[in-house]
Amino acid sequence: MHPRTVELLTYLDEQREALRAAFLIVSASRRDQTPGAGRWSAAGVIEHVALVEGSLAKRLQREISDARADGLEPEEDTTPLLPTLTSDIARLRDRTTRFDAPSTTQPTGQTADVAWAALEQAGADVREALMTGDGLALGRRFLSSRALGQRPLYYYFAFVGAHEARHAIQIREIGQQLVGT
Repeated sequence: MHPRTVELLTYLDEQREALRAAFLIVSASRRDQTPGAGRWSAAGVIEHVALVEGSLAKRLQREISDARADGLEPEEDTTPLLPTLTSDIARLRDRTTRFDAPSTTQPTGQTADVAWAALEQAGADVREALMTGDGLALGRRFLSSRALGQRPLYYYFAFVGAHEARHAIQIREIGQQLVGT
């Protein structure tokens, strides 16, 4: 396995564990409860993350499949990726900057258990997409998104981890707010 694939898989696993830990801090009886009007519940946050990851996994899988068909060359660079994305990751994790989720990624009211199961599937799909591109020069192939702009494919895998980290922070905030109610 290419070192960049290993690096990204490790990062994804670390951020998923942080998200899981935050989610488990909120008592099971309160995961579907919102901390206030117009706010998401912990389950809603997880549903949102699952929707984002599921959609992105499909796009990444298509793009990597097209890249392979186009003869994308093997990855020769083994330098770590994440240090080059430190400022982007910090910006994504910064909860003082609000991002409005598009309607397609707004929670619909799934229960905590259903949302978590959807997240597990979406996460598996993201990891499968990354494995499909293992060994390819994914830094030379770009994907555009309204929110992130045009970025190399590697960036989008790092985005998934940073997005989970951001929402782990949000879930911890929700848990603290619910304790006070």
